[in-house]
Amino acid sequence: MTNEGFPGRWIEGVGLVAGPALVMGGVLLKLGYDAFFPEQLAAFAGSPGRLTAAYSCFAAGVVLLAAAVLGLARRIAATHPLLAQWGMALTLAGLFARAFHAGVSHLAFQLVDVQGLRTAQQAISEQYGSFHVFQTINLATMAGWVVLAAGTWRSGALGRVQSVALALMAAMPVGVLKGTGVTSIIAAAGLCVALVPLGVKVLARGPAPKWWTYPLAAVIVAGATLISLAG
Repeated sequence: MTNEGFPGRWIEGVGLVAGPALVMGGVLLKLGYDAFFPEQLAAFAGSPGRLTAAYSCFAAGVVLLAAAVLGLARRIAATHPLLAQWGMALTLAGLFARAFHAGVSHLAFQLVDVQGLRTAQQAISEQYGSFHVFQTINLATMAGWVVLAAGTWRSGALGRVQSVALALMAAMPVGVLKGTGVTSIIAAAGLCVALVPLGVKVLARGPAPKWWTYPLAAVIVAGATLISLAG
């Protein structure tokens, strides 16, 4: 965990910058709709492109945040290894749970397309809250950010203001088909304040990427977009 090269400058830097940005993008795209699931399904029926983009951005941001968490844990471990281990473990577990919730939300949206809005709302309402293994770590999903923030403050990995901002991510609502409320915006804003400046510094260190990485990245993004549209 103290290896200075792990998880790598570009992986860590992209996670620190793009992770919070995508989470914020997903939160803002859901503005204007009621935050609870029946209305989220109705919003998808009326604006499928916007809601798909919102939930996709949020899910992608959650995945990229895993790299950011690993980088923060490495920094914390240099002086406070126990805080680093617990902060990393709890926060990553919470990110895995959010990825699971994103998959369930995606399925719910597909029900709207296949079965219609009313049938989809009825099916989800009858199963909403049913047991799944990630329910057992709902507390970790929120508390992990507080523990991680305590580590960044105690170790000096982040300043006091940034550490407090990181802890605000604990306010992000947990579960399936969660829309945007005041706490969602506060949590996403805190995440951006805490991590994006550090990510910019990480990316600025060392040499620029090889010239061929730019067209390669463009081809990958274009290919992924075409595959999604074809599907």
